[in-house]
Amino acid sequence: MNTSVAARPAISAIGLHKSYGDKVVLDGIDLNVAQGSVFSLLGPNGAGKTTMVQVLSTLIPADGGEMQVAGHDLTTDTDAVRAAIGVTGQFSALDRLLTGEENLILMADLHHLGRRAGRQRAAELLEQFDLVDAARKPAATYSGGMQRRLDLAMTLVGSPRIIFLDEPTAGLDPRSRRTMWQIIRERVGDGVTIFLTTQYLEEADQLADRIAVIDEGRIVAEGTATELKRRIPGGHIQLQFADASELQFAARILAGSSRDDAALTLQVPSDGGLQSLRTLLDRVAAESIAVNELSVHLPDLDDVFLALTGQNDSKKGSVR
Repeated sequence: MNTSVAARPAISAIGLHKSYGDKVVLDGIDLNVAQGSVFSLLGPNGAGKTTMVQVLSTLIPADGGEMQVAGHDLTTDTDAVRAAIGVTGQFSALDRLLTGEENLILMADLHHLGRRAGRQRAAELLEQFDLVDAARKPAATYSGGMQRRLDLAMTLVGSPRIIFLDEPTAGLDPRSRRTMWQIIRERVGDGVTIFLTTQYLEEADQLADRIAVIDEGRIVAEGTATELKRRIPGGHIQLQFADASELQFAARILAGSSRDDAALTLQVPSDGGLQSLRTLLDRVAAESIAVNELSVHLPDLDDVFLALTGQNDSKKGSVR
């Protein structure tokens, strides 16, 4: 992930509001997305994720708020915003009757690239997305992963600096998902900003520089994956010992810890931070506690999501 921070955000919103009749979908959203980063939006069904993408990508108007995308006012400079962004939605936008190459050339024509430049751009993207062998086959014959790669390639025809990806790997097998992750990382390495919604918590954990959790139209938490995990109880440092006597000695010294006699382990509550780890290591050294192995355990994003949105266990691991 590219963690460089530019002075001007790629996307900013203050008080973003959107309603449909009496139903408030976005309720005063504040956002600040750094250039050249991956920003991931997590939330349950109906939380407002797709609506936010639709507003920020100019597909639907907001009811209120101040918003800028790529340095342009979303309300008064819509054309400039559209020229700077690309959007890949949950459902493929490609024409399944056309070949992969023809889909890309059609998109190049829509961007007014010209015949020669359009064909050159299509060839470049077919190479980048490993679609050269299938370039002249109908898109209908492509696998799900190939279709999603082609869909993203079409988004990149106009060389956007900001890309909105609304659940780009939904329905893909694990291998295809990881291929898409690598493509996303490469785009970010080139300085592109990614605004990502995903139903896979692991995906956000792997890709995102910052994550926002939205519930009932409001941002309920925002931070890095590590910061969000530290907000949830259950983090601990696990110490493993060679024999029961060492475990018993450590348990007496380290008050508040919990022990597992069968595994010869001791769990010491911790936020997983460097300071708490250093404090424990200093204590272990001072008391001459012989530790075989040490590991830090934090709650995962499943735990964060469930705690912050009140979702039940049956929904664990899948959010929309």
